[in-house]
Amino acid sequence: METLYVAADIAKQSFTSAYWSEKQAKYWQAYANEPTGYEAFAQQVQAAQSASGAEQVHLILEPTGGYELGLALFAYEQGWLVTKPNPQDLRAWATGMGYRAKNDKIDAMMLAEYGGRNEPDPQELVPQAVRELDYYLRRLDELKRDRQAERNRLDTAKQKPDTPRPLLDNIERSLERLQEQMAEIEAAIATLLKRSPELRHQRRLLLSVPGIGAKNSLPILVLCYRFHALTCGKGTKKQLAAFLGVDSQTYVSGTSVRGSVAISKRGSRMGRAFLYMGALGGIRGHNVLRLFYQQMLARGKAKKVALVACSRKILTWAWAVFTSASPFDPTRFSHLEPSPSLP
Repeated sequence: METLYVAADIAKQSFTSAYWSEKQAKYWQAYANEPTGYEAFAQQVQAAQSASGAEQVHLILEPTGGYELGLALFAYEQGWLVTKPNPQDLRAWATGMGYRAKNDKIDAMMLAEYGGRNEPDPQELVPQAVRELDYYLRRLDELKRDRQAERNRLDTAKQKPDTPRPLLDNIERSLERLQEQMAEIEAAIATLLKRSPELRHQRRLLLSVPGIGAKNSLPILVLCYRFHALTCGKGTKKQLAAFLGVDSQTYVSGTSVRGSVAISKRGSRMGRAFLYMGALGGIRGHNVLRLFYQQMLARGKAKKVALVACSRKILTWAWAVFTSASPFDPTRFSHLEPSPSLP
């Protein structure tokens, strides 16, 4: 099927466009990053599609912290295919192809060439309810960090005997406001779950996984949905581990270059934190995660290394439950033998 590859380099107020034709990238023009600009861009795309006889349009976007979302949603409404490549992988490819300079026009042409030469798989649109849940969870995380910062300020202020009482009252009122805002977000999340049976069902399935509880089930659920959309449901557990940055990364070459083995940490910091905290809680129960942890210790692994391995195990189990739409089956891990002598 003939495909017209178009690209947009997104900024806050505008985006620069290009397309791939006759085995070369060609620059179009800049448009406003708003609905009127999207419509004008669509007209130019339709004209190019008619001229080339292409049966479908594939838009290549580089993620820019959310500025690209408006155009991406518009593209899905038009029936276009959409791909947002990983920025680091995209930049490495561009450097290898000789793109040394960087500006809006060059970046748009580079994106168009990336699409035309590599023909990347399209990505699905994350469901609206999942996007809303993601926004709420991010906001809740921000409020929690602000609350902890205010608590630290209050503790520091109370340690100083000459701190004015009005200042202490001000910090305490700030803490009360943050607590109220957190309650509002939590109520909004509860309302969202009530009107989304699918989210409730998927969450119940995830809660069957050792190491997943009330606090980390929703962030892990959003992660599964986003990775499913990113890979059109074709992603593997190894790719998911790399996506979140819990994949092992060695640094060894010959006999002269030897570094320590660590995880790549290329994905979401918040996602890794939720998995790690889940591992800390999960190994305290009587479940297969604890048995896996004991097995790692019996093999001589350090406790922190074993906990990171448990974090990755929770992630792979969660992905298996999410993709199969069936609860976790602990009987599949009957080969894990308990080690009474280990914690």
